[in-house]
Formats: sequence, C-alpha cells, structure tokens
Amino acid sequence: MINLFLFCRAGYEKDCAAEIQVRAAELDIGGFVKTNNNDAYVIFQCFQAGDAEVLAKNISLDSLIFTRQMFAAKELLKGLPEQDRISPIVAALEQVNKAGELRVETPDTNEAKELSNFCRKFTVPLRQALKKSGTLLEKENPKRPIIHVCFVGSGQAYVGYSLSNNSSPYFMGIPRLKIPADAPSRSTLKLDEAFIHFIPKDQQETRLSSGMKAVDLGACPGGWTYQLVRRGMFVAAVDNGPMDQGLMDTGQVKHYQADGFRFEPPRKNITWLVCDMIEKPSRVAELIEAWAINGWFKEAIFNLKLPMKARYKEVSTILETMAEILKENGVDDFTMAAKHLYHDRDEVTVHLCLRPTQPW
Repeated sequence: MINLFLFCRAGYEKDCAAEIQVRAAELDIGGFVKTNNNDAYVIFQCFQAGDAEVLAKNISLDSLIFTRQMFAAKELLKGLPEQDRISPIVAALEQVNKAGELRVETPDTNEAKELSNFCRKFTVPLRQALKKSGTLLEKENPKRPIIHVCFVGSGQAYVGYSLSNNSSPYFMGIPRLKIPADAPSRSTLKLDEAFIHFIPKDQQETRLSSGMKAVDLGACPGGWTYQLVRRGMFVAAVDNGPMDQGLMDTGQVKHYQADGFRFEPPRKNITWLVCDMIEKPSRVAELIEAWAINGWFKEAIFNLKLPMKARYKEVSTILETMAEILKENGVDDFTMAAKHLYHDRDEVTVHLCLRPTQPW
C-alpha cells in the first residue's frame, strides 16, 4: 500500500502533516502530504509502494501528537457504484488476510458524519463479504490486523488496515465519554481521557488509587479536581477563584486561594500534579519543570495552550527544551508524552512521569 491515512481534529491538518513528514524522514521514507483545511484527515503518499505498511508498523501511534488513528491505505476508491459498493472494496483488500475486525468510518466533520447512518448499515453486508473472501475472520480477534474503510464522501473511500498492537481501540480514534451529571465543568472530560490514554488499564488501579495526594493548579471551578476526587484522592486545589461546593463537601479537597505559579506544597508527598491553566505554554512548561526538579510529584498531567500558527513546531520545541532542562538539573529518569486528545481543543495534553522504572 502506498498511502498512510491519518485521522486528526478538523483545523489541525497542517500540524498532523508537518509531524508525519518529520517522522517519515526519520525512517528514510520519502513521500508527500495531501490534505485540505477542515478535512479532519491527512494522506501521506509514499514514493514507493509498501512503504505505508513500514510507517504503520514502525511509527508508534502514541508517539504522534496530532494523529488520533492511522492505517495503511490503497489509493482512493472513487465512484463506487450505488448498486454494488462492496465488490470494489473487497477486491481492494485482497492482499489482507484473516483480519480480526472491521471498522467502517468517516472523518470527524459534520459533513462526513452525514454518512454515519449509511456506514452502520453498510458494515453488516460488507463484513459478510469480507468473511466469505477470507479477508476477515469469522470471529473478531484482537491480535489480528484491523480493516479500515473510511468514507470521505459519497461513493469515495480509503481502504486499508492497521496493526492491532499499534492502533487506537476506538472508531476514528475517538473515545466516547459522558460528562458526569455532578461534574463542575466539561473540562473534566479532558483529564478523564488523559488518564485513559496515558495510564495503561492494568496499571490504573495502582497508579490512580484511593488515598493518594494530588495538587490541581488553576483548579477553579474543579473540573479536573473532580476526576481526582472520584478516584479517592485528597486534593490541594489551587486557584484564586471559587471551587464547586459539591467537591468541597466531600472532605477530600483543601482550597488554597493562591496563584498557581507561586504555590508551594506544604508537604512533599504528592503523587499527582495536574494543571490546566490558561497561560502561555512556555510559562506552564517552566512551572512543571520547577516542580519536577524539586521532586514535588511523581506524575503530572498538564495542558499546553497552542498558538494559532506553527503548533507542531511550538509543541516540539517546548517538549525538547523541557527534556533538556530536566536532564541538566539531574532529573534523568523520566518519560514524557503528548497528545492532542479528542476533548482538547486548542491545546495539547502532556504526561510527565518521574522514575518510571519503579514497580507499580
């Protein structure tokens, strides 16, 4: 296959494209990007057939900041006949053998979502045809490749596959989370998704456990504090503004009416530091660096608000600078990852884990 199909947020195509060009070049794979503003996807077309599979295998999806999901794809199938869209798709997937799952998707745009009802209905007969051809197993298998059929317009679709060990578990790479009725704000979903994304499911019980101490910088009204409290943590909520009374009534929250950039924890037994302050990303990065150098937390999740232009370059520079400063100050044992999550908008969420080799 010659194309790498990448899902992203509408409006972030240039950032997704810039990132995949850099990552492909690191693997000495040549190609060029094809995309349009607000398409919510990017095509990286390789110069050589087969290179798309190399990219899909060797570039970790989790390491891509602006990509939600990706798959190696054939050339765009155009003009799929209404009377038989299935046969051309089955033929295009003939080189795929015994896949474990089928996903019929669309990009995350209002225009593409109009095709969602069709996609749901189309999935059943397509699945049957792919099973008959041997392309798809009779029963779903989480260890086998995932077939993707992404309709980008009426009668137009990209088809291909992703590897199950390097693929999002969600359709279009979008986790479907519901805001709790008692949450103080919708921002609570950002931290909920971040925990799901950055902390492996089999480690969440130990790394997000009841009784832990946490600090929320810029906490008001408590959307992120809510996620810490619901997991049984005791939270120092730092903000000059008011906190949600329901959170205060839990007895798990102590409100410090202070500037998050000047606050110092009275006790240095903090497991989690979280921060979603509306501030320049470089200033937030410096704040997290200071806390890390002082050893005031074990893990942190924080958001970097993005500029309107050159967002990939800005985020990359900030993360590289953070890593350099931490190492220069004796913080050598850490991991750091960033993702433009579904519930983020003009921001990127970063996870910083100190001493990641410790047993959980």
